[in-house]
Amino acid sequence: RPSPEEALQWRDSLEKLLQNTYGLASFSSFLRSEFSEENIEFWAACEDYKRTKSPVKMAEKAKKIYEEFIQTEAPKEVNIDHFTKAVTMKNLVEPSASSFDMAQKRVFALMEKDSLPRFVRSELYQELVK
Repeated sequence: RPSPEEALQWRDSLEKLLQNTYGLASFSSFLRSEFSEENIEFWAACEDYKRTKSPVKMAEKAKKIYEEFIQTEAPKEVNIDHFTKAVTMKNLVEPSASSFDMAQKRVFALMEKDSLPRFVRSELYQELVK
């Protein structure tokens, strides 16, 4: 469990929150309670994807991420604009570590702007900073 001081830093930095195992778990749990966990799941899948070294594994993961989060009517479709979706699809012709970067940045910005302020106001977060 983080110290209240540590948890207080999360108010201003989604990056710090996501780097902390407890922060990530708390934020994910909060998003699940709001039925918006696809964003954090997509972000985490992208982080895992970027650590993949094998081109074969990378292609498999890219296809899975695309089918789960990017394609229209995907089971956990993330909210990204058409341009970002088009760029991402073009990047997947030859998957590389940066194939999902633009989409991941958009989703991160969305969580930072929308989800983080709601998380900070939540009871879950308020308990952590006491």
